[in-house]
Amino acid sequence: MSYKRLNAYQSMWLFVMFDLPVKLKKDQKAAALFRKNIEKDGFTMYQYSIYIRHCGSLESTDVHIRRVQSHIPAKGHVSILSITDKQFSGIVNFWGEIEEKKHPIQLELEFF
Repeated sequence: MSYKRLNAYQSMWLFVMFDLPVKLKKDQKAAALFRKNIEKDGFTMYQYSIYIRHCGSLESTDVHIRRVQSHIPAKGHVSILSITDKQFSGIVNFWGEIEEKKHPIQLELEFF
């Protein structure tokens, strides 16, 4: 049995970035269906219109690119970027303060 070690250059990340129209009801449904389908395929929301997925190999990357392509709505713009795990590790994120959401009960208590 042959064992091929995965390294940071063979493991890939896919970024799906999109700008889809949502003015018409049918366009809203198409955009929601697109999001739902890529989430079913293992993508996670990174930012509002950017979804990411880890792929263990180039072959897996190709499979998921074709799946995303099969779900693209007729209108709008979709881009797919693939980067190695090594490149992904170089991403620098800066996070600002996150405002805590208050529940309706907490809002009522603040008035007393």
